[in-house]
Amino acid sequence: MEKHIFAKIYYLLHMNQRTIKKAVTVKGVGLHTGQEVSMSFHPAPVNHGFRFKRIDLENQPVINADVSRVVSTQRGTTLQNGDAQVNTVEHVLSALTGLHLDNILMELDGPEIPIMDGSAIEFVKVLKEAGFEEQDQERDYFVVEEPIVYRDEETGTELMALPSDNYEIITMIDFNSPVLGQQYASISDFDRYEEDIAPCRTFVFLHEVEYLFKQNLIKGGDLSNAIVIANEKVSQDRLDELAKMLEKPSVTIDQEGVLNTIRLKFKNEPARHKLLDVIGDCALLGKPIKGKIVATKPGHTANVAFTKVLKKRYQEQRKLKGKPKYNPDQEPVFDSVKIAEWLPHRFPFLLIDKILELEPNYVVGLKNVSFNESFFQGHFPGNPVMPGVLQIEAMAQTGGILALSTVEDPGNWDTYFLKIENAKFKHKVVPGDTILFRLELLAPIRRGICQMKGTAFVGNKIVSEAELIAQIVKRS
Repeated sequence: MEKHIFAKIYYLLHMNQRTIKKAVTVKGVGLHTGQEVSMSFHPAPVNHGFRFKRIDLENQPVINADVSRVVSTQRGTTLQNGDAQVNTVEHVLSALTGLHLDNILMELDGPEIPIMDGSAIEFVKVLKEAGFEEQDQERDYFVVEEPIVYRDEETGTELMALPSDNYEIITMIDFNSPVLGQQYASISDFDRYEEDIAPCRTFVFLHEVEYLFKQNLIKGGDLSNAIVIANEKVSQDRLDELAKMLEKPSVTIDQEGVLNTIRLKFKNEPARHKLLDVIGDCALLGKPIKGKIVATKPGHTANVAFTKVLKKRYQEQRKLKGKPKYNPDQEPVFDSVKIAEWLPHRFPFLLIDKILELEPNYVVGLKNVSFNESFFQGHFPGNPVMPGVLQIEAMAQTGGILALSTVEDPGNWDTYFLKIENAKFKHKVVPGDTILFRLELLAPIRRGICQMKGTAFVGNKIVSEAELIAQIVKRS
């Protein structure tokens, strides 16, 4: 209970974006390429996000840490922009997220993030040395409002996002291994990230090592930067053969089935590392998350596919960010009688039933679409659909209320169309629908010219939108 309370307090107190105070550098080898890499972290401005810059390439291309940039998930997550790639980004992105950072530029002189000790702890340490700086803009969170599920029926992998007041993650792994077995890990307070998650190292099964080596991977692999698990009994001759192939000293297997070159930091260190990976891959959403993620048998391929689902939902959420809320029990600002006092339209052309909100910069109107509408008699008889042009007209009437609210005697003024631009019709409007129209000023009203962006909603769908320009004219 206390962990949840502290996590909620953190989210309440740390709503602004953060970066680091100064540049810092780490050096190491890439896990798969084996190349020496120097990577420096630099402060970045608000809304910059996480970006990688390949300073070793011509024109120093920049790659955004965005799920749309993922080109491979083979034993790690790889991003690409043009011909430039950055491999194995998940651990450093996990560290940045675990430290509540938002805007960082990472410059590197090679194609892969250094593996360090196989965990995220070295990145955490150097970033803490840089210090943190709060910025003057609030975070734009992706808020999980309803369950979001990704499932792979073949592997049994499932990732689910559920509503929560803060960011929390649960991972469960099962490799059908007598040695590793089923494991569980969780984090509900990211102030515990450094102690509980960051030190947890990547792991691999002994039988995978030879395959990965022959696939031209793990060139930078070292028995000190990965937990190697023997899933079954292996002869010492076989261990000696693998050690020679990897140009490493020979090893033995301890009682836990782990090569004796390394000791587990936690009994469930593999599950904790999988959680670390989930954090890093989900950082490719590009926005901090308020939600609870439950991951069963996660891996980079599934993590990235799940993050793409989250990205799509976030984009839909952004579109609906301005969606008005309608409470039928709440008294409207204008009823139909008051609307008729301001607008010159009458049946069958008065298309607005209520004005729900009226502010200096925006207005919200409502129309209940009835089967008895006169236009349904001739528009697609037998398949009633509200004409798109009448949706624009209803939108304009709503905007007319906003425009007329700026004059002293609104009943003696009219608004006339001058231009309609970027009109889009996205979903059908049918009898029984309730349409909410939100009209927002794009610029201050000058000389009677009113520029508005109109959006029409039915439920959680945008059914139409347009930019309208009208002129307010006094009746003669």
